Amino acid sequence: MTPEHEPAAAADRDGAAAEHQPEGEVRRTGATYLLGRIILIPLTRLIYRPRIEGRANVPKHGPIIIASNHLSFIDSIAIPVAAPRRVHFLAKSSYFEGTSLKGRFVANLMRAVGAIPVRRGAGQAALDALDEQRKLLDQGLAVALYPEGTRSTDGRLYKGRTGAAFLALQTGAKVVPVGVIGTDKAMPVGANMPKLGEKVTIRFGEPLDLSHHGSANSGRARRGATDEIMAAIHALSEQELAGVYNEVPAHGAIEKIKQALPHERR
Repeated sequence: MTPEHEPAAAADRDGAAAEHQPEGEVRRTGATYLLGRIILIPLTRLIYRPRIEGRANVPKHGPIIIASNHLSFIDSIAIPVAAPRRVHFLAKSSYFEGTSLKGRFVANLMRAVGAIPVRRGAGQAALDALDEQRKLLDQGLAVALYPEGTRSTDGRLYKGRTGAAFLALQTGAKVVPVGVIGTDKAMPVGANMPKLGEKVTIRFGEPLDLSHHGSANSGRARRGATDEIMAAIHALSEQELAGVYNEVPAHGAIEKIKQALPHERR
């Protein structure tokens, strides 16, 4: 695949309005999303002049899973701005709950890029988040997630968790791999404001049909499909491979034991 170069100004202006909106947060933030695109597309183009490659690889209709590497907070802004259709991210509910001026700004920014609040965590919280995304896919919408689970602080690409593969195998949705480049320099982890003038590239790969791996109930199928997704992301992002999961340091003996024991990460 030789991705074409497309300017950010080419971002779709009517795809969001054309899609059926589900109940709840997605419907409630529709107007904010449309207004946000009107503001964010030219603003992003002005500040970063982003290079967008492979937009034609994103199907304009039907359920689709966008799976990307994760380098910076602004990945969740860059990808929706670059995509040719509305993309729904799940974001930490705390982003929507701030009462300060900054907190309200972040909440509106999250809604402007189509994010949906969710309680994050492992175990049941992770399963609940996947269920929210499945509901969106069942309505023919596009969802996006980061198989690494969290941002890379050293620029390497970490081992993928199986959530994206599980959704793809369960729903039959194809996966569009994405390689994001340069956002870690544009807004490093821990920075309060993005840097101006940094070059950012968003590469959309060809859709992956993962059905040949088997059933979503098979751990081997989920792992094989995840590895295929991560290989496609790696080909686009050209990052160094970490070969391990990107996990928050464990606190307490029990959590350390859990991380040390082999188990599936979703």
